[in-house]
Amino acid sequence: MPRQAPSFWATRNARSAALLPLAALFGVLAGLRRRLYRSGLLKAERLPVPVIVVGNIAVGGSGKTPVAHWLAGQLRAAGRRPGIVSRGYGGRVEGCALVPADGDPGLYGDEPVLLARLTGCPVAVGADRPAAARALLAAHPECDVIVCDDGLQHYRLARDVELAVVDEATLGNRWRLPSGPLREGLERLREVDAVFAHGALSPALQARLEGCAVYPLRLGGARFRALDGSGREVGAEHFHGQRVHALAGIGRPQRFFEHLRALGLEVDGQAFPDHHHFLPADLAPDDGRPRVMTSKDAVKCAAFAPANCWELPVVAEIPPDAAQRILEKLPHGRQTA
Repeated sequence: MPRQAPSFWATRNARSAALLPLAALFGVLAGLRRRLYRSGLLKAERLPVPVIVVGNIAVGGSGKTPVAHWLAGQLRAAGRRPGIVSRGYGGRVEGCALVPADGDPGLYGDEPVLLARLTGCPVAVGADRPAAARALLAAHPECDVIVCDDGLQHYRLARDVELAVVDEATLGNRWRLPSGPLREGLERLREVDAVFAHGALSPALQARLEGCAVYPLRLGGARFRALDGSGREVGAEHFHGQRVHALAGIGRPQRFFEHLRALGLEVDGQAFPDHHHFLPADLAPDDGRPRVMTSKDAVKCAAFAPANCWELPVVAEIPPDAAQRILEKLPHGRQTA
């Protein structure tokens, strides 16, 4: 996955068109691989517990991690005991590993550490997701459902429920890699069990998804938490009348800045690549103004953050009937391969 999406993915232009032969080859190979798994000629590993995959069809951030956080809460509220598996992008784990809530984001990846901290669920990371899931279940046999954060295209892991998070801005020119940002075509969205739409969808995309289970997704949050370990929380009014430095190393940094402005903050925004490895110098200048950041960035900055640094935890706001649909599709009890 690229650290930052190429600008030519935004439109259909000469540069993206020149890569269409490679995109066509990528599409053929990806489609063949998927058909081989669906036919059983390539074996997908079936875990002894149900698996829910939260993913997307495009490169870049779309809100998958907040949805995984929301889903873990919904499963727990329904009496299930979820565990979470993640690729651990940006980390340095070789093989697979369990993630402590106070783990090093540089080792395990920022999103797995954040999920471990937010959910209290067992979390495992590894490029081999079936192996990571087996390790998690071996250490936590009480888990009766696995949430796979990302991995919609990781077909080696059999799944019972597929959820796709769509932020239309990340779909760019609607062409496949490397001509555009799509890992799979838009038609793939018609095969998943539910689509979570982060932001408004265009009439054209709504028409493509007619008849699908589409639920609106909004990321809310208005309480800021100090990074000094005190646990202190303040509302947005705490920052009124002063300009703040806002930092974001996420897929859509402008969305975070817009969220802050909607809360009434005056923002000087500084965007970093998704999964950016923050250093103390990234938090300069120390001019006395507050610094605010996402929780995903805060887990990487807390160890060296100066005074007056704050994170804004966000929560996924999703209609309750989406959770009911997911729960109804989940099998109960242990499964066999």
